[in-house]
Amino acid sequence: MESSESQANATFRSRRRLPFPAQRVFEAFARPELLSRWWGPSGFTNTFEVFEFRPGGRWEFTMHGPDGSHHLNESTFLQIDAPSTLVIQHVSSPRFVLTVELDARGEDTDLRWTQVFEDGAVASRIAHVVEPANEQNLDRLRSVLAGESSLQS
Repeated sequence: MESSESQANATFRSRRRLPFPAQRVFEAFARPELLSRWWGPSGFTNTFEVFEFRPGGRWEFTMHGPDGSHHLNESTFLQIDAPSTLVIQHVSSPRFVLTVELDARGEDTDLRWTQVFEDGAVASRIAHVVEPANEQNLDRLRSVLAGESSLQS
């Protein structure tokens, strides 16, 4: 069992205030045609092979790096509570659980992104990649939402 200190070192947190309603932000996770456009760091693209957006559902995809690399990813949706909470377990290496919490603030949404790696040592080794990548991911989310004004439900 990891100590609370090593677990703290395995946790990455980001917060954003997004100028979009929570339902629109949630849809950017729930709709694969949107998610594939913003998921991952700058310069990456995605090919989704399996996308079962339900608790217990699988999500298998390949991230294509700007350098021509290909990164296979497999995850499971652990919890989906629209439009407030999404918990994803990344079951391929490196293993982590991502919790996304959305709090409506009028027409805005406060997003909390908490990524907890299974192995604190792995998290420490890749922190220099994870921290900026998470911020780039959220930048891309905002950009896709800004370009999708027709998403109003």
